[in-house]
Amino acid sequence: MKTNEIMKLLYEVQHPAKNDRNIVELGMVDKVEADGNKVTVTLAFPKHRDPLAEYLIGSTRAVLTRHTPGTEIDVRTVIKEDTKKKPVGLDLGLEELDNVKYIIGVASGKGGVGKSTVAVNLAVALARLGYRTGLADADVYGPSVPKMTGTEGEMPEAYREGEKEIIMPLEKYGVKWMSIGYFAKPEQALIWRGPMACNALKQMILQVRWGELDFLLIDMPPGTGDIHISLVHDIPLTGAVIVSTPQDVALADVEKGVNMFRNSGINKPILGLIENMSWFTPAELPENRYYIFGKDGGAKMAEKYGIPLLGQIPIVQGIREAGDDGEPAALSSRPDGEAFVLLAEKVAEAAARL
Repeated sequence: MKTNEIMKLLYEVQHPAKNDRNIVELGMVDKVEADGNKVTVTLAFPKHRDPLAEYLIGSTRAVLTRHTPGTEIDVRTVIKEDTKKKPVGLDLGLEELDNVKYIIGVASGKGGVGKSTVAVNLAVALARLGYRTGLADADVYGPSVPKMTGTEGEMPEAYREGEKEIIMPLEKYGVKWMSIGYFAKPEQALIWRGPMACNALKQMILQVRWGELDFLLIDMPPGTGDIHISLVHDIPLTGAVIVSTPQDVALADVEKGVNMFRNSGINKPILGLIENMSWFTPAELPENRYYIFGKDGGAKMAEKYGIPLLGQIPIVQGIREAGDDGEPAALSSRPDGEAFVLLAEKVAEAAARL
């Protein structure tokens, strides 16, 4: 493929903070090289790094991968004031977290247990209790906060303050929200290697003007990979809560999560276990409980590892519907909403004990 053909493809990479102008029009494409089965694109950034740098790098890679299957894609960066090529990285401090009292990771050993649903509703429930609360959606491969909070299509403001780029979180339901999903189109797949995802995650936390918060929840990706290790090393987590469902296959992965946080190289406190989808109660039979995924599996696992069982969240159709509609169930006074408020009380008590 010729370099001019590659350049035409790059018109699809739009900068979401620049009125969706593409990176070619913005003069951000410094160099395009095509050598056999390899394409190398160098993006130019000013001396003060664009807060959406990792998003633009990922978008460039995604567009070229989609249009040139089987081609090796290499996306590099260069600083305009210094033509020496530099690796993708961040020079971020922790100043924006100085006024955050508790930073709590919401983790799960595997996907599909409703971790993000629990995280969003826990944040709203903490706000209902009067706590100043924020949530950073660190699930860079599957961000769901925009959908669950009805903030899809909204764009956080970004501006320069002296030597630093600042991103302002969105605010809704009394909670400050930040997600990589605000900077990517819903249908766009983010094709990022581990280090790139880690850097994007840190930008979503360390460049955000959180202000004074009692709780900052971090909705972590499922599993126990390099993103988790990077997060706990670079972000001063107070501790973590682990979300699971009662069945054995999910609880087996809880052990991985517990062991990760208790590893000597990480050593972060576990506030407790949250059992999601504990039982099903039909609306027409509110007193009945059907234990579809087994009974008290979370309680037994919590006892095994000596951690509190913070709450048991039932399967309620309203929780799913509320998430799809962008109105978290924790806003309601229904039993499912009150279950999240009780959970928030337990989490606040556990954090205070630390």
